[in-house]
Amino acid sequence: MNRIDASEHYSESASKTSAIPSLLTIIVDTNPRAWAALGDSLSIATAVANLLVFVNAHLAFGNDNHVAILAAHTNRAVWLYPKSPNPAHAINNGGNGDDDDDDEDDEDVEMEDVYGEAPVITSANKFPQFAQIESSILSSIETLTGDTTPADLHPTTLLSGALTLALSYIHKMSHTLEVPKASSDPSNTSATPADTESLTLHSRILVLSVSDSEPAQYIPTMNAVFAASHARIPVDTLSLGGSPTFLQQAAFITGGTFLSGSSNPRALLSYLMYGFLTDAEARKLLVTPTQDIVDFRAACFCHRNVVDTGFVCSICLSIFCEVPESAECLTCGTKLALGNYGAKPAVVPRVRRKKKRKVNGAGGREETGSATGTPIPAN
Repeated sequence: MNRIDASEHYSESASKTSAIPSLLTIIVDTNPRAWAALGDSLSIATAVANLLVFVNAHLAFGNDNHVAILAAHTNRAVWLYPKSPNPAHAINNGGNGDDDDDDEDDEDVEMEDVYGEAPVITSANKFPQFAQIESSILSSIETLTGDTTPADLHPTTLLSGALTLALSYIHKMSHTLEVPKASSDPSNTSATPADTESLTLHSRILVLSVSDSEPAQYIPTMNAVFAASHARIPVDTLSLGGSPTFLQQAAFITGGTFLSGSSNPRALLSYLMYGFLTDAEARKLLVTPTQDIVDFRAACFCHRNVVDTGFVCSICLSIFCEVPESAECLTCGTKLALGNYGAKPAVVPRVRRKKKRKVNGAGGREETGSATGTPIPAN
């Protein structure tokens, strides 16, 4: 048969013919106060239903596509899908990890795949993987909402812990799908040669934001953003409310897409399908939404206030909204030299130039002293 159609694609290896898997990691802002501020325009139940349609569309694009969903709450980050085998383990206080009572929390947490969990009994009209994702997300959000106390109702959301978990999961999946390296033993033909320059996973992060950026989380958030930029992982953001200043910078730094849907939150599914369904490779062939104005304001290290202008340490690049006490950097302890800051600038008097004197009101030509004109020779 190969001789008839004159093709050699039957003998090619699976790594050459198969497409590169795509991993979509979604971070959902589950701040109760922020969702309540949206009012009747969009409820969290409707948003989750639209998000499930978007996730199903991403998985339907290819058999190698993967998805992971996290919830960024007011004080912790929780896995929605896949479920963590230790439900009590969560990233609190933006990923600081101050819990020292249980030594088991310091160990690595193994994430189980959808096929390793108990099967969900659904109708035959629904794809089993779609039903598994839907059941996991709904049950996790219900548990998260039930565990929320009135003391947890803060106006902002801690996204730094969710970004850290997303990057860790992407790093783990990239190693899982990595092609095995070639063996030094010539008799071992099971290992295929690995190309270090080729990508093994197209990964990206999508943040569904409904609240403002937390100035106190500026440093850990920017650390996660620069780590994503170094790993070539774009961070996309769909803002349905609030002013996510740091997420605008994250999309600009990592080459992602920032889209504001606060004017019409009910069109959530349209924003997701038309703006964020394609991965980074497919966006090179499309016209994607761009940011006209990017808010590059930073938060000061002393009071965690978002400032336009401030003082920057020349050693560690720490930002301060006012001169620190005794002019000493609060981060590295360097003595800051302010020079003549605050002094009134010296005004240099303007030098007046002498104007050339004009003779008889005429200038630009030499005067002969005669009132008559130049005689013209007769013909």
